[in-house]
Formats: sequence, C-alpha cells, structure tokens
Amino acid sequence: MKAKIRHFLIYGAVGWIMEITFTGIGSILRGDPRLTGWTYLWMFPIYGSAVMLEPVHDMIRHVPAWLRGIFWTGVIIAVEYFSGLAIRVLVGVCPWDYGESAFAVDGLIRLDYVPFWYVVGLLFERLHNLLDRVES
Repeated sequence: MKAKIRHFLIYGAVGWIMEITFTGIGSILRGDPRLTGWTYLWMFPIYGSAVMLEPVHDMIRHVPAWLRGIFWTGVIIAVEYFSGLAIRVLVGVCPWDYGESAFAVDGLIRLDYVPFWYVVGLLFERLHNLLDRVES
C-alpha cells in the first residue's frame, strides 16, 4: 500500500512538472520572455491516478511500443475528457477549457495534443519500470 501511495505522489508530481514545462515552452513559442508555465491543482490527482494503470501496463508489456503508445493516447484522452467533465459538473467550470479551438472537443480535450499524449503514455511506462526496479 505504501508503494502505491508513493507512486501516486510521484506520478502527480511528474505530471505537474511535465505540464509546467509544456506550457512554459508554449510561452517561449509565443515570444513571452517570462517563460510562464502553469498547471492546475486538479491535475495532481489526475496524473497521480496513473497508479491505477500499472496493472494494465504489466499486462501489455509484450505488445509493441508503437501500439502501446496508441493505447495510452486513447486512455489519456478519455481520462482528460471525463475528468474535465466531472470537474465541470462539480464546480461549474473545467480549468483547462480549450474553448472553441478547431481541435477542441467540448472544450475538454484537444485532438492536436495527440502526439504529446502518445509520448507521455510511453514516458509514464518508463517511469513505472523505474519505480519497479528501484523498489525491488
């Protein structure tokens, strides 16, 4: 149980770091010299919930990486959509509302982020592998 809590905290922190870095890079691309990066407190438990996907990762390790990446992309998009929807129902607004972007779906996900989620899914696999090695 302690390992699962530790993994939850690590996934949450790593997710925050990735998101702040991603948005900070967006700041660079917009020409903002402040390099502003951000995330939302809501994101910590959402990223942390990756701990619940560790058994799935254990079951699909034998599947080629390119196919696992596609699988994780779908999972991440679904988690982003439904967690955003749940937050919107709970508090009246989704913090990451993508508005009416051509790639946005209900303001909750952006289809142009698919390549990033593909990479994130495979990176979280590597993090899971590292945590398993460190703890064994």
